[in-house]
Amino acid sequence: MVVNLSEQYTLLSDWISEIRDEEVQKDRMRFRRNLERIGEVAAYEISKTLPFVEKEVQTPLGTANCKALKEQPVITTILRAGLPLHQGLLNFFDKADNGFISAYRKHQRDGSFEISLDYVSCPELEGRVVIVSDPMLATGASLVKTIQYLREEGHPSEIHVVVAIACTVGIEFVLRSEPQCKIWCGAIDDELTAKGYIVPGLGDAGDLAYGNKVQM
Repeated sequence: MVVNLSEQYTLLSDWISEIRDEEVQKDRMRFRRNLERIGEVAAYEISKTLPFVEKEVQTPLGTANCKALKEQPVITTILRAGLPLHQGLLNFFDKADNGFISAYRKHQRDGSFEISLDYVSCPELEGRVVIVSDPMLATGASLVKTIQYLREEGHPSEIHVVVAIACTVGIEFVLRSEPQCKIWCGAIDDELTAKGYIVPGLGDAGDLAYGNKVQM
């Protein structure tokens, strides 16, 4: 399942416009906050699909019948670029467990790259809903490798992926490897360059959020 959150206009469309805009991108705090707000919207939309329980709550004036989330999800992100999006999800799933993964492209001299996964920290995943966030879904290689590693740690009942900008090529690659995965996108672009960058995209989300990194 793929959900394009900007298919119909909402305020999220304004935030997508701002994270793409190279003038607005100069304000790092605003860039991070917009990613965070996209994560909040995604959390709200995902919550509509999750199991809930009914319970009675005692108020000062009586008893209310309420609905509550049946079980807290595990919110997982790919460092470092995923942190603002992760925070947005955590703002709404504020009792959730958290996982962190370091996955990045290790470029070769010929222009090719491989996905290096150096660090993983996650709670028990068996039978739980897992939400993985990463601002950009380009080729899908790092995301697939991340999900495969998470499956080695346990067997989640559901896997949701939250991205700000996705490319159709990356979406197709992820769904071929993980057909049961549910992908929630702030927006979807069709073009991917030979070097694996989304066009028009927005550039390097990690650099825009936290500053340029040294090229290794």
